[in-house]
Amino acid sequence: MITLADFQELIRKMYYEKDAARGAEATFLWLMEEIGELAAALREGTREELALEFADVLAWLVTIANVKGIDLTEAVRAKYGDGCPGCGQFICVCPDEVKP
Repeated sequence: MITLADFQELIRKMYYEKDAARGAEATFLWLMEEIGELAAALREGTREELALEFADVLAWLVTIANVKGIDLTEAVRAKYGDGCPGCGQFICVCPDEVKP
């Protein structure tokens, strides 16, 4: 099993030098391209294609976090560790029209 921290470190080891040189803004454009590919796969892709696109989106998101020095495990724990950031419950009860 790979944790979020493990994955973030793996991506850092594989790509950090290139990613840091490219910068967060240019890397964000790559993330947006991958999100577009995920959108296409959601419309007409196979389960395998969806899995690959989800992995790509996650990898590019982690890349930006690495470039900006953000520990995603800590960020997720801080925002969601005590429940929904909107209502504070572990099973969200926010109204559907409200983004938690």
